This record gives sequence, structure tokens and C-alpha cells, in this order.
Amino acid sequence: MNDLSGRVFQQLDQGHIEAIAGQLGLDPGQASDAIQQAIPLLLGGLARNSATPQGADALHGALERNHADVDVGGLLGSIFGGGGDSRPAGGLGDILGAVLGGGGAPASNGAGILGHIFGGRRGQAEQGLGHTTGLGGAGAGQLLAMLAPLVMAVLGNMTRRQGLDSNALSGVLGQERNRLQQGGIGGLLAGVLDRDGDGQVGLDEMLQAGAGLLGSLGKR
Repeated sequence: MNDLSGRVFQQLDQGHIEAIAGQLGLDPGQASDAIQQAIPLLLGGLARNSATPQGADALHGALERNHADVDVGGLLGSIFGGGGDSRPAGGLGDILGAVLGGGGAPASNGAGILGHIFGGRRGQAEQGLGHTTGLGGAGAGQLLAMLAPLVMAVLGNMTRRQGLDSNALSGVLGQERNRLQQGGIGGLLAGVLDRDGDGQVGLDEMLQAGAGLLGSLGKR
């Protein structure tokens, strides 16, 4: 996978996926499917934010300050107790505290990152992902918060490594969003990012979003 979403997903080994599955009450296959919907949703939100020069500058600055040169393996290890081990280190409360923003560092504050990515649309993002995966809004929010630091770390490292300025970063994210909109995730992105502009996720939008995505998760 050479696309950006694929690059993020490839950072997760089977142990990480099993740890996510355990926290969400899924089997690993269901967790993998949900992750592969959540990552593009996060990237789509970032692409939307960086579509303006001001937004691109703000994202670029945040990546440079907090998410560049992050050790992705160490980040995942702090969340899941190390790659390859399906058992998270510490208790579930400790892990959720680190990931969901209980005073953690900016690079690992999942809840805080979600607020910046989706702003007032955060509820829409959780509702939309919860609908297409069968996780419900709370489960989808938990998954997005777990994955947000990883997405930002991969993006920050890529920005630093490739020497991307804010315009180039916006271009990369815009290309990824265009690619995603042409695939199965396009309906979810359109629904969450509010195609009709009314600030609500309409049922018709979610039905279109779920057309190619509702599967084993929705039947569990």
C-alpha cells in the first residue's frame, strides 16, 4: 500500500490490532475493518482543515511542534504495551487515560487531537463511523482517539523527512482525500463533512456512506 492511509495502517501489527479489538469488544477481523475506515476519516478531516492557506499553516506548525520525529514504535508501545504483544501494558484505565488525553503529552493526546481535526463536527464523525462500523458513537470515538496520535505521528514524520512546506502538505492530503472519495469510504467522508451544509449527518448521507461498508461489523 503506497497510499497515505495504507502507510498509517501498516504501522499496526497483529498485536496492536488484537489490543484494539480487546478494548472495543470485537474480534481482530472486525477491528481491522473498523481501523481501515477510521484512518481515512481522520485523514479526510485533516485534508478538509488544510484546504485553506491558514489551515495548512496551522496544521504544518502543529506537526512541526508536536508530531515530527516521533518514535512511532514507542508511541504504539506506550498505548498497547509494545508491538507483537496483544496484551496492553497496565490496566485498561491506564491505557485509556494515556490515549484519550488524561493530561498526556500533546503527541499522544488523542481526545485533544480529535477536537482539532473535527472541531464542531466531532460528534458527526463519531456518529458516522459508529453507524458504518456498528460500533456506535462511543465506540467509534474511542477508536478515533486511539488512532489520532498515530495518524499525526506518521504525517509529522513524513513532513519532516520529505521537507514538506504547508502548501505541499495540503497537496498531499488533498490528493489522499480525492482518492478516498472515489473509493468505498467516499460516502462516509461526504456524510461526516456534511454534504448538504446543514450541520447534521442526514440519514440519506449515512445510507450512502454505509453502502459499501456495512458488513460483518453491522451484523455482530
